[in-house]
Amino acid sequence: MTTTARAVASDVKDLSLAAEGRRRTEWAERSMPVLRLLRERFTRERPLAGRRLSACLHVTTETANLAVTLQAGGADVALCGSNPLSTQDDVAAHLVKDHGIKVFAIKGEDHATYYEHIRAALAHRPDITMDDGADLVGALHMIALNRLDDLAPPVRRWVESLSGADRKAIVAGVAGSTEETTTGVIRLKAMARDGVLQFPGIAVNDCDTKHLFDNRYGTGQSTLDGILRATNLLVAGSTIVVAGYGWCGRGFALRARGAGANVIVTEIDPLKALEAQMDGYRVLPMAEAARVGDVFVTLTGNTHVLRVEHMRAMKDGAVLANSGHFNVEIDLDGLKQAAQGPTRVREFVDEWRLGGKRVFVLADGRLINLAAAEGHPASVMDMSFANQALAAEHVVQHARELTKDVHRIPRELDAEIARLKLAAMGVAIDTLTPEQQKYLASWEMGT
Repeated sequence: MTTTARAVASDVKDLSLAAEGRRRTEWAERSMPVLRLLRERFTRERPLAGRRLSACLHVTTETANLAVTLQAGGADVALCGSNPLSTQDDVAAHLVKDHGIKVFAIKGEDHATYYEHIRAALAHRPDITMDDGADLVGALHMIALNRLDDLAPPVRRWVESLSGADRKAIVAGVAGSTEETTTGVIRLKAMARDGVLQFPGIAVNDCDTKHLFDNRYGTGQSTLDGILRATNLLVAGSTIVVAGYGWCGRGFALRARGAGANVIVTEIDPLKALEAQMDGYRVLPMAEAARVGDVFVTLTGNTHVLRVEHMRAMKDGAVLANSGHFNVEIDLDGLKQAAQGPTRVREFVDEWRLGGKRVFVLADGRLINLAAAEGHPASVMDMSFANQALAAEHVVQHARELTKDVHRIPRELDAEIARLKLAAMGVAIDTLTPEQQKYLASWEMGT
């Protein structure tokens, strides 16, 4: 339903949910001290004053705290969901009703509504975009390259109603974009490699205080949480196959082993496969892992990692889940053609019958940690979203200097976030003495 709060047009499920969203957002804020400190500074300095910012992110309590921080910095914020199943409807209502932020997101929205919300975020005519998966940036580049047939119908119809000058102005008005996740950074780098990137992109995911913590500890815990909420399966003694040993895969493998699972890793990268082997996991090709796994989780960012040939080899009752960004890692189209179903047996659990056996797909192959659970803990998103806020400020301050390429925020800002996080945790560390600084800077001191 379309709602209005403080004369702000939004599309959320139900504004009456706002009170619960406010309570949960305030609970998350208690675990986000770094972002809270940034909000205090942003309130004083207003570094984003006069800027229109469109964000395509998972609409969660943690994202709400980021949106309020950006607003405190002076930004006019519009927010849409970056996944049809990741929106928390009470949080969306809270942002609209209590903060007057434009929100276009409804949990479980269909494909057309999802892209209608992307359209609304683009119609905000942003100076800065903030993505989790590069859907906003991707649409902007299809507009810039006049590839309108590649746009989803709701976006295409809107673009076709605009003049040529208007289309150019929408893209030209973007000073830069910030990107939250590995998948989106891959897409940005592909645009840069092909020479079509229209404005600077800040790879927030590449910050150490993002991918080393959010991807590893956040994804590890929240993925296990989502699988357990959806299935209530016993992890101990089961065999869990982890597809991909990047930072997300590492984190989930660690948490699954900690809960007592026998963990198998599949990989295409020999270095990552070697690391998994030396970390104590069994490493197999997926064709072999398919025959012995009980639960399969994809965390690769690639397409069709679990294919029908793998599903045919699986045990009766195998469970399939995805914690990569898009719902392409499990070949659902192939499964629909080869199997009977789906039959909904639990919320977020669909049964498919394939050759006399059953496979269970969780959350339509979408992000299990956000569809069936609440996403990453606020404590780890504190660092990720501090990076997002600083990246937006960096775009404003350095827009004229930044080339049309993919950049990371300065390492000193990354280190400052880590220092603030340690201080909030009550952890003190050493500093170099003058003698040590001299020694590290010298080439003249031998053994």
